[in-house]
Amino acid sequence: MALQSFVAAIAAEAPPLALVVSLESREIPVSTGDGFVIIESNSGSGLTMVSPDCDVCPDCLRELFDPLDRRYHYPFINCTNCGPRYSIITATPYDRPNTTMASFPLCPECLREYDDPMDRRFHAQPVACHLCGPRLRLLDAVGNTLPGDPLAIALSALRNGKILAVKGVGGYHLAVDPCNEEAVVELRRRKKRDEKPFAIMTADLDKAELFVSLNETEKRFLTGSERPIVLARKQSGNPAALQVAPANDWFGIMLPSSPLHYLLLEAFPALVMTSANLSDEPVIYRDDDAVKQLAGIADLFLLHDREIHAPSDDSVIRVFRTHPLMLRRSRGYVPRAILLPSNQRSVLALGGELKSSVCLTTGDQAYMSRHIGDLKSSATLASLDDTITGLKKITGIAPEVVAHDMHPDYLTTLLAEKFTSLPKVAVQHHHAHLAACMAENRLEGDTIGVVFDGAGYGSDGTIWGGEFLVGGYDRFSRAGHLRLMRLPGGDKAAREPYRMAIALLYELYGDTLFSRQIKSLCRVEESERQLFLKMLEKGINSPLSSSCGRLFDGVAALLGLRNIISYEGQAAIELEGVAERGAPGNPYPLPVVRENDILILDWRPLVAALEADLLMNRSVADIAATFHLSLALGAAAVCHEIRRTSGLDRVVLSGGVFQNRLLSEQLVTQLTADGFQLFCHRLVPPGDGGLALGQAIIAGRGQICV
Repeated sequence: MALQSFVAAIAAEAPPLALVVSLESREIPVSTGDGFVIIESNSGSGLTMVSPDCDVCPDCLRELFDPLDRRYHYPFINCTNCGPRYSIITATPYDRPNTTMASFPLCPECLREYDDPMDRRFHAQPVACHLCGPRLRLLDAVGNTLPGDPLAIALSALRNGKILAVKGVGGYHLAVDPCNEEAVVELRRRKKRDEKPFAIMTADLDKAELFVSLNETEKRFLTGSERPIVLARKQSGNPAALQVAPANDWFGIMLPSSPLHYLLLEAFPALVMTSANLSDEPVIYRDDDAVKQLAGIADLFLLHDREIHAPSDDSVIRVFRTHPLMLRRSRGYVPRAILLPSNQRSVLALGGELKSSVCLTTGDQAYMSRHIGDLKSSATLASLDDTITGLKKITGIAPEVVAHDMHPDYLTTLLAEKFTSLPKVAVQHHHAHLAACMAENRLEGDTIGVVFDGAGYGSDGTIWGGEFLVGGYDRFSRAGHLRLMRLPGGDKAAREPYRMAIALLYELYGDTLFSRQIKSLCRVEESERQLFLKMLEKGINSPLSSSCGRLFDGVAALLGLRNIISYEGQAAIELEGVAERGAPGNPYPLPVVRENDILILDWRPLVAALEADLLMNRSVADIAATFHLSLALGAAAVCHEIRRTSGLDRVVLSGGVFQNRLLSEQLVTQLTADGFQLFCHRLVPPGDGGLALGQAIIAGRGQICV
């Protein structure tokens, strides 16, 4: 009876940070000995689970602000129930000598707590105090140590509108007062970040609700131990400067992930906390790199001598219905395992070119890496190598195969060739999206996959992006797609949405398109007009694509919202924001036609009807809302036709376009009403940040057959 109670208590009374994956029991022979003991760790064999970094627990937070506590205002307070984990681990097993705390010998009082099984700090590897632990330092703009109280001087600088680089749990942030317009504008100027929103950090929910309107689900994720950035709707009359998130109805809001953040927020209702990295490059986490790379951006550097071994960006989510929609999976979630549907061979999956992350699998568990970034620079490539090495070291996984994207020119494809002793599996981009969503939902068999994104290398060598797939892990077929469109200028069309508006109208009106009274086209010079017409007529540097992302860009430009973007997805994000303020009218026509046994969702009638509404001066918000609804209805119609011929009634939604909450909501509503079973992403991003998971399970199950 006592043993049964003990087994039941393992799950029911688990510590706050414990994650019980499975509970198995077996009878063993009785052994001699008195009492219960915890033996010392050993290197052993088998898989070691490593905890993500966690926030500050209520007990430590109470002590942090208790003047009578010996850790009062200690910026690195922690215990068994909170604090850094993944970011400080250098090897397994997770013991202090295998962390970056190894260089801080425990003082007698901390050692007593560490050795006492009844103490909250028993075997808390990062445990420390003012006497024996890490310390703050403050540097000036060129890296000289400043005398005095680092925290007090840093707070004074923030009050005076200065830009402060702060060393957090997984890397550096740049901080300013979000209510100081001049400071925010100066941060944008120095960082060369024109319009992409900055994240805001507040000390608690009450302060957060000065800036955003929160529902109960958003509050739950905000206060979770992972401490992600949560996208939440702006509060009317909020005190933040307009430039914190221009042309956007949402703020990225987060609560503190470290004691130092709480100490900084004693003096402010909120602080801008944006990752201190150059555009599309990994987060800066080494002190010397911070001083060097942030020269001319940060006025001061608030840092400490606890080394970050495994860096990580802040995770980002938005709430879809009652579930998280992961936009970036990193600090707080990595390296938590994702349970696969069944055991498979060990795989290293290298992900894609954008929003890169890698995945290692063993048995029925997949370990996704932190968010790495876009593989456009030597710094990001070096970070990718470091991440692979680090993830292999802490998990102990020796991969048997390497998976990569099918695109022959992706840097990850070239990287795969360096693993000369391992077989390689090239995985089609959208098949990987389909498999990733299936895997995290632990699905087997065949499904219908609606995979909408910006671009991916198709099995036929063309650019895909608005796909309806049928299949599972071992095979897939392309059942349908959006009607093809030209991308004038190739990749440049993704950065300049007005090019897509021209391409869409060309399909309707040919060389008379510039006679249409569309404001977004008025600024196109005559010489440029003739060049575009020639490009589109002859297909010069204008590849064909089924991209749903580029359809969004073209519509955003037609509506006059965005001709040129300053960050990825900006046009589509602003189109969604405008649509949420509108009321959809009668849906625009979006017929489904069959060509050579492939279903084609023809967007031309939709664009024609949308343009007619625009020329009649209908509300742009209403047009945008009608566009979203029409696309959802069209996609649902394709799924309905696929079910009629295949008998499949399970649909998975994947691809970066499904970061759009409005489209996702409408499509889920339509398909559910039509009797489909719907599966969406919750554990990994629907965009390219989740690709590696899909690649890993496809390669782990065997070769693909397209």
